[in-house]
Amino acid sequence: MPKKMKRRTFLKRTFGAMLTVFGLGSGGYFYANRIEPSLLEITKLEIKHDLIPVSFNGVKIVQFSDTHLGFHYTVNQLKKLVEKINQLQPDLIFFTGDLLDEPNKYNEINKVAPILQQLKATIGKFCIYGNHDHGGYGSEIYKNIMELSDFTVLLNESQLIKQQDGSFISLVGIDDRMLGKPNLELALSKVPESSFKLLLSHAPDVADEASSFQIHWQLSGHSHGGQVKIPFAGALVVPPFAQNYPEGYYLIGEINPMSLYVNRGIGTTRLPFRFMAKPELTVFTMISSAAH
Repeated sequence: MPKKMKRRTFLKRTFGAMLTVFGLGSGGYFYANRIEPSLLEITKLEIKHDLIPVSFNGVKIVQFSDTHLGFHYTVNQLKKLVEKINQLQPDLIFFTGDLLDEPNKYNEINKVAPILQQLKATIGKFCIYGNHDHGGYGSEIYKNIMELSDFTVLLNESQLIKQQDGSFISLVGIDDRMLGKPNLELALSKVPESSFKLLLSHAPDVADEASSFQIHWQLSGHSHGGQVKIPFAGALVVPPFAQNYPEGYYLIGEINPMSLYVNRGIGTTRLPFRFMAKPELTVFTMISSAAH
């Protein structure tokens, strides 16, 4: 009886076959495996809204996501990423999930927090759960690492981000949609109605629900931007809850639409390749409409 092929093996062979079909062959395979995964792209965007207080004008946010440590992404690469983020001089750092690929199997766990501790943000560092952070009995492992790294873990809860003059915005973080128990109503229960609301959700497709809660911006990861995109065929791997909004900027809803940005992430999962989906850091500058 033929041996059952593992999903990763199947995907890898499928990718290799598709590269061959499109005439890219071994050169394309090498590029997708060794080169593109290290071609970090920095995307710069403005978060502009009437409800952003003047004191937040120019506040810089750096979002990173989906490092998947242990699956072809090393602690040495993480060190370089931390250096790159610090060079951007963020006021706020948001990590939107999937730190370790398989938390309970990762054998360099003690090295992670000391590296993430080096991340500097003048206002604060915040994070949420991704599906891989829950998988492999990882929920407590992830929480411990992030708290040791001076991140505030938002699990269906909110936090007021305050400036010295007392003005604030509301940061909301929900649990992962695949393996967690996201609860937007609970997360928003203590949020002042008139404040600017920024939601962190690992899963992008939560946006359809979130837009009905008068949230102004949502930042997500999870999709890896498709990770491998074949010409004329599209993305080879798009996970559940990233089908509607796989990468980039979207406006959700017709009246007072919510803005969504889906970050392509840093590492890889399932396949050790990136093709037409470079790893990404997102840098947001907050703009108060009242300041103009």
